[in-house]
Amino acid sequence: MSINTINTRILSTEFEYFEPSSVEEAVNLLGRYKEQSAVLSGGTDLLVRIKQKRIEPRYLVNIKRIDALRRIEKTPELLRIGAAVSLLEIEQYDFVRTNLEALHEAVSSIGSMQIRNMATLGGNISRASPAGDSPPPLLVLGARVNLRETSGTKSIPLEEFFRSPGRTIMKPSELFINLEIPNPPKESGTAFLKVARTGMDLAKVNAASMIMVEDNVVQSCRVALGGVAPTPIRVKKVEELLIGEKPTDARFADAAKTASDEVRPIASSHSHKRSTAQYRINVSGVLVKRTLQLARGRSLERK
Repeated sequence: MSINTINTRILSTEFEYFEPSSVEEAVNLLGRYKEQSAVLSGGTDLLVRIKQKRIEPRYLVNIKRIDALRRIEKTPELLRIGAAVSLLEIEQYDFVRTNLEALHEAVSSIGSMQIRNMATLGGNISRASPAGDSPPPLLVLGARVNLRETSGTKSIPLEEFFRSPGRTIMKPSELFINLEIPNPPKESGTAFLKVARTGMDLAKVNAASMIMVEDNVVQSCRVALGGVAPTPIRVKKVEELLIGEKPTDARFADAAKTASDEVRPIASSHSHKRSTAQYRINVSGVLVKRTLQLARGRSLERK
């Protein structure tokens, strides 16, 4: 049997291994080796792809020992999450659990506890899966990605980060150092839901919503979907439909129809396993309506 079709414990690809102790050292390595290098953080996806010979890096740069990338920092304005922070650490972080409900729900839904203990938010985002669970809540929360290379640091809205399935704007010489999430409006609520074959599986469709209601009127709203386009997307026509309106179930039903009309799922060659495009179109509307209802309730609870 070909090693390409099975997940063995054997790394059959030869590579040179580096374990830098600082961001500068890691960035210098990536700047030197560029396309021939790969960054190891949690390794839950990268090592599988190396074992299956889907990628064959000549240089492996392990960033797990860089303290600056393993921190969660809360400031008065934002939450900063280092690229090597595990999903389990984020799941258990009190501010995420109590104020960023959509992110907490998304992270909690990824794999098993053993996977979340190893996998990192930086890796989950950088993988750029159209159906990744962390991007939709981060999109509605207005997150930004900070990248570093030898020439300096740049900050990119997450909305501009994804290019196509498995591809981002990140250059091989750049290192994902952290992600910043601005504090949500005080009286806002957020929610995340997904549909998958099993509880630990990759989503067929996932959705996140953020809404703030004052005087029974939607003051701000963001909605994002995964699994329904080549990249995770915000559904801005839904947002425009709701802002300035009363947050009624009837209005949310209109938002659901708008969402279904807007999405363009990639046709799957394994539709009997993953789901058909039409199924994902239908489910996207259902999830948008339900996340809006949950987020509305949380917004009202904060008054």
